[in-house]
Amino acid sequence: MKLKQIMLDHGSGGLASQELIEKLFLRYLDHPLLADMEDSAVFSVPGTRLAMSTDSYVVDPLFFPGGDIGQLAVHGTINDLAMRGARPLYLSLAFILEEGLSYGELEKIIRSIAQASKDAAVPIITGDTKVVERGKADKIFINSTGLGVVAPDCQISLTRARPGDKIIISGPMGDHGLTIMSQRSGLSLSGDLASDTMPLHGLVEQLLDEFGPAIHTLHDPTRGGVATGLNEIASHSKVALEIMEAALPIRPQVAAGCEILGLDPLYLANEGKVLIFVAADKAQGLLNLAHSRPEGREAAIIGQVQEGPAGRVSLITAIGGSRLLTPLQGQPLPRIC
Repeated sequence: MKLKQIMLDHGSGGLASQELIEKLFLRYLDHPLLADMEDSAVFSVPGTRLAMSTDSYVVDPLFFPGGDIGQLAVHGTINDLAMRGARPLYLSLAFILEEGLSYGELEKIIRSIAQASKDAAVPIITGDTKVVERGKADKIFINSTGLGVVAPDCQISLTRARPGDKIIISGPMGDHGLTIMSQRSGLSLSGDLASDTMPLHGLVEQLLDEFGPAIHTLHDPTRGGVATGLNEIASHSKVALEIMEAALPIRPQVAAGCEILGLDPLYLANEGKVLIFVAADKAQGLLNLAHSRPEGREAAIIGQVQEGPAGRVSLITAIGGSRLLTPLQGQPLPRIC
């Protein structure tokens, strides 16, 4: 059936998003760097390898426990560069503001952006601002672009997961997604529920310095969550993945909230987590190093790469059964980032 209009599902990061990109955007925008569909494009100029990424932020609400739209714009773009092993150098930001936006809210967001940029040591060096009529946007949308440098021997890619690799996640899943849902719906959930938004380039840089050649793939499971991210890697690398349900790190308040709301934490967005595919003989050492940093203090080995049907992701349940993990279908929570 021919698509007649864009639906919220097309922004989910799941199957509908992938189909829109593949059937429309890549049909006309056919550069091989874009067709790779990586977190960032890596390319060479004389004497240097660079990484470039862009993203847009439309999260609702603008402010939430643990962060705001400004922090997301800075952290998210830094993290996309880090997922290719790049050292982030500079950011650009462009703002679409709706007539009537509170000056005080805008100033709060800009202050937050400035602090996030300073803390990450990644400066914002160019930008743009546009204002649209009242009712033509939702207060503020932010587009960010990042530029980073990649070491000559760094080959991190979604295509490089290998049979035998161990799969590590840098911390508990679902914090950001459930935080946004609870804020939007007015639910009061027990526990200190907050977004996990944070920059990951410091953690990635240290891991690459110590274990560089053994690290094959990095991916931040944002929209669509861990399950969708794993499916992307399995598909790109043409391997099968096996995940152990008992090993998945989930905060008690997230697990409880998901049970109440009928959600699966595997499909909830994360804004400060990385999936790491590493050679098995280096996995424990990498895990120990991750535990020494705040970004990876709760990191865990959650599975391994196997020979098998390309693109297959299996979850071994706590009682020893098995079920397939598919990419996100539909959009349980729109405008998550």
